Amino acid sequence: MIKVGIHGATGRVGRLLIENLKKDENAQPYMLHAIEAFDFALPQGVIVTDDYKELLEKSDVVIDFTISFGTEALLENALKYPCPLVIGTTGLNEHQMNLLQEAAVQMPVLYATNMSLGIAVLNRLVELASKSLSDFDIEIVEQHHRYKKDAPSGTALTLGKYAAQGRDLDLDSVRVSGRNGLIGERKKDEIAIMALRGGDIVGRHTVGFYNDGEFIEMNHTATSRDTFAKGAIRASKWIIDQSKGLYNISDCLGLN
Repeated sequence: MIKVGIHGATGRVGRLLIENLKKDENAQPYMLHAIEAFDFALPQGVIVTDDYKELLEKSDVVIDFTISFGTEALLENALKYPCPLVIGTTGLNEHQMNLLQEAAVQMPVLYATNMSLGIAVLNRLVELASKSLSDFDIEIVEQHHRYKKDAPSGTALTLGKYAAQGRDLDLDSVRVSGRNGLIGERKKDEIAIMALRGGDIVGRHTVGFYNDGEFIEMNHTATSRDTFAKGAIRASKWIIDQSKGLYNISDCLGLN
């Protein structure tokens, strides 16, 4: 039985991880890292801790769904106490991404801005469409609930990277994340990524390819956060058998 540690166990996805692992035949919630009290019942035998050393040394794998600075703390401690990691936190800054790379030198780390199978496939489709439809304008729109803290979403940025990759472009050089005023005509290589926030939208991403006389739009809608929890559990079972290195969800699903 795989002993799963959950970093961010009191969060929305953390709760779903616990519920899904309670029903899993091959993995169980074992170590829960939390800095606030649980307001829901926990399975018998689960250990709650605020000690990173205990979390990392006693878990077979640790799943992280927190905020960027929570992930930073986890990575800093994992460098001292290596353990397979599955990280689904978005909005990481340059320093935190560097920590991710450092950790992957010592342990297997799977980092994904979205754990769903649908998004993993959409990434590939976007790259192919971007390359094939080289004269089409690319616009990406993402929608999330009012509580989401980072924008654009990590998933939208990843879709943008695949779109840029299809045309041998650097996303940071061509990305537009807002338009206002007399800004002139749209540049040929622009890739716009726009963010909408409201209500309880779990996640919706639209990648559009627009040309004179026709356009194509690809949509992915997450109707439940359970999708992310199930994807992370699948990834945790996969990552424990991998050698040290940095992986993504496509690696886990055999799409690379």
